[in-house]
Amino acid sequence: MERLTPLATAFLDAEDVDPRASLAIGSLAVFEGPAPPFEEFVELIAGRLVLIPRYRQKLRTVPLGLAAPAWVDDPDFDIRWHIRNTALPQPGGPQEIGRLMSRVMSRRMNRDRPLWEYWFCEGLPDGRWALLSKLHHSVVDGVSGTDLYQLVLDPTRTPRPPVPDTWVPAPEPSTLSVTAQAAWELATSPLPAVRAVAGSLADPRRLARLTAETARGLLSMSSALRPVRSTSLTGPLEGSRRYTWTDISLADVRIVRAAYGVTVNDVALAAVTGGFRQLLLSRGEEPDAHALRSLVPVSTREPGAESIPDNRVSLMLPYLPVDLADPHERLQAVRERVRGLRARHEPEAGGSVTTVAEYGPFPPVSWGIRLGMRLPQRQVATVTTNVPGPRSTLYALGREVQEMLPYVPIADRVRIGVAMFSYRDTLTFGITGDYDTTPDLNVLADGIAASMAELLAVAREAG
Repeated sequence: MERLTPLATAFLDAEDVDPRASLAIGSLAVFEGPAPPFEEFVELIAGRLVLIPRYRQKLRTVPLGLAAPAWVDDPDFDIRWHIRNTALPQPGGPQEIGRLMSRVMSRRMNRDRPLWEYWFCEGLPDGRWALLSKLHHSVVDGVSGTDLYQLVLDPTRTPRPPVPDTWVPAPEPSTLSVTAQAAWELATSPLPAVRAVAGSLADPRRLARLTAETARGLLSMSSALRPVRSTSLTGPLEGSRRYTWTDISLADVRIVRAAYGVTVNDVALAAVTGGFRQLLLSRGEEPDAHALRSLVPVSTREPGAESIPDNRVSLMLPYLPVDLADPHERLQAVRERVRGLRARHEPEAGGSVTTVAEYGPFPPVSWGIRLGMRLPQRQVATVTTNVPGPRSTLYALGREVQEMLPYVPIADRVRIGVAMFSYRDTLTFGITGDYDTTPDLNVLADGIAASMAELLAVAREAG
């Protein structure tokens, strides 16, 4: 059986610790009209299921928590349970889309079934329609989740034929066999670690370098134990969510990047920083230099591994400089802080921690994760994730995908999260907020757009 990694299991544990949280990630793909018949759409997805085996697998837990949950075939798989049909109330604009995203993504997923849902949504203006894709974070990360679009959708207007499918579910293992296998894995758990150490000793120079880099990274991450300054951005969450978005032109981002020798991610984070600054000011709060530490996921996937459905991410924990009023100074501060964390190997340290956890016996690793989650979290004020999406146009049943809106879940006292996603020549910022405490979420969205406009104006003046 293929088991979840400790990182993937942590996304399940987060829901167990906070029963109001939903750790599903998602996106809304908006298509040109007219909408196809719902049954035709179901047939399209059915013809691609063989390409995504995880869509017909469910989680099987292990008694007494002896091992991580495993993926097993769902003998009762029903595609119509996973593909839902809905329609937006008129006029089907941004407010209605935001409510749909909030309603669907706030609801927790049924763990007795495969952890995915597709919502076929009609009622958008001009006869357009949308596909809301919802997957639990234990199944995929942002990169592998995005890659699924390449399997489900088409690169041209001509639909690909359905893939021959002879799938028959494997018999579900008995409780006795699951428990026995977990006990055996627990008894032999030191062996993989021994092999890994032996393999590392074969290249002592590389081992010494990796050890030094990890030590530097862990030392850097230890500074994040200091709580952020108290603001309205953190605190208890209600359970329901708000959602909005804004987008900017990647061509404008490239102008700023070229003018200042920064990265696309630097520009995006600087725009987000400006948006949060505006949000704090609108709430009558002084933007403090230590008010906005962000969890920034970093992909650890090797090239060519984008399609593997699992979680391969590390993280950085930079302070975003909301205290700086000048847009150029904010951009340079973001650039230096991200560069500094990379130079101190913070992402490598995070990756090493998750790798080591995979070699350890599962029960104590799981207990440690759960204990850590039960402690009050006061070190992170937001999450900002940037996932590169498809650069070329995608289609479904001959209809063009016109835009894609990303969704990132929030939990554990983080009241706002921002997901950045690029499709073709547009960078979209999907913003998730706690329902009770973020009625002004559009202030952040407008602030991000305004911050980007400031950066563009300054870059053009400098050029």
